[in-house]
Amino acid sequence: SIILGIPMGVIASVKPKSILSRSIMFFSLAGISIPVFWTGMVFVLICSVYLGILPSSGRGEVLYFTSAFTWDGIKHLIMPVITLTLFQLALIIRLTRTGMMEVLMQDYIKLAKAKGLPNRIVIYYHALKNTLIPVITVIGIQFGQLIAFTIVTETIFAWPGTGKLIIDSIQNLDRPIVVAYLLMVAFIFVIINFMVDVIYTLVDPRVRVK
Repeated sequence: SIILGIPMGVIASVKPKSILSRSIMFFSLAGISIPVFWTGMVFVLICSVYLGILPSSGRGEVLYFTSAFTWDGIKHLIMPVITLTLFQLALIIRLTRTGMMEVLMQDYIKLAKAKGLPNRIVIYYHALKNTLIPVITVIGIQFGQLIAFTIVTETIFAWPGTGKLIIDSIQNLDRPIVVAYLLMVAFIFVIINFMVDVIYTLVDPRVRVK
């Protein structure tokens, strides 16, 4: 989502009236609007029921501690990963585009263009760096949610993750696991917020960790 979302957001902001930019924004609007559970069910219906090219549920063959190292595990990963990626990708595109369009109207960007700097340098060095602060903040929050709160996706694809664990624990009144889960989630978000603050210093020199 990050690798594709930021460049697509930049493209959509530089030439907002072009066909490519309008296509990107239409895709991002669809990605934001369509519920994750509906996307997952459509993928299952098309790829598993009609075409039969991907497994509809489960984790697949496990090697060591993960299924990402086996071909069967990778096939089980494709649909859940795409389902989770589409919303994140659409969100990053819209945030990047909005931030870039605001920054490109600033006086220092006009000055950089007046000095004769290449458009690529103006966009990716001067404008994009000042756009990334809010984008990084949202990416950090979404990353934490992907770890802790992907309950719907795990349920649709019958993927045994932390979301499914907490739902089963609540249904079984397993309080120790619920408390441990909440503490783990709180710790994860604390670590992510710390990492986001550190990344701020790399993107914006005005921010310093003291």
